[in-house]
Amino acid sequence: MSGQADGRRERGRQRREAIIAATLAVVERDGVAGVTHRTVAREADVAASSAVYYFATLDDLLVAALSAAAQEYADQLAALRDGGRDPIDGIAELIAAAGGPGRQRALAERELTLMASRRPALRPLAGHWREQVAEAARTRTDDPVTVDAVVAAADGICARVLLDEEPIGFERIRAVLRHALHLPE
Repeated sequence: MSGQADGRRERGRQRREAIIAATLAVVERDGVAGVTHRTVAREADVAASSAVYYFATLDDLLVAALSAAAQEYADQLAALRDGGRDPIDGIAELIAAAGGPGRQRALAERELTLMASRRPALRPLAGHWREQVAEAARTRTDDPVTVDAVVAAADGICARVLLDEEPIGFERIRAVLRHALHLPE
């Protein structure tokens, strides 16, 4: 009987993950306004009742999606650090990717993050990216004003990457972040 319970639990975990991934896909395609339990369930290829079962409210869906996206960034940065990559270069690489193949995902995450100003349930997660950038900056300085400058620079570059038609390359992003840290290029 325990094996059956474990199988059900695993299927439930997989269904929940599929619903979260579907929520991000809907936000990428249609924006936050397109997120309903029904559209997410359709995207995940599950019954609408499953989406409601796992995530009772739209805020629950959006919190789970933003949380998953934030964890992806944390994992990517950890992998870069663990691979011996400079954390500031890792931040620059992730920002540069947002102007290319990762643009739709970055746009969806930015929309979710901005939505936190009106939806308190999202606020604890909205600062996750900025905290990751601050953590990277703290590897180079303990000055809180400089750390704030790096975070502001990264946020500004992220917005520019999403708004400008002309892509901003890794080298330029890296140079701006290093300048904010008062480091030689």
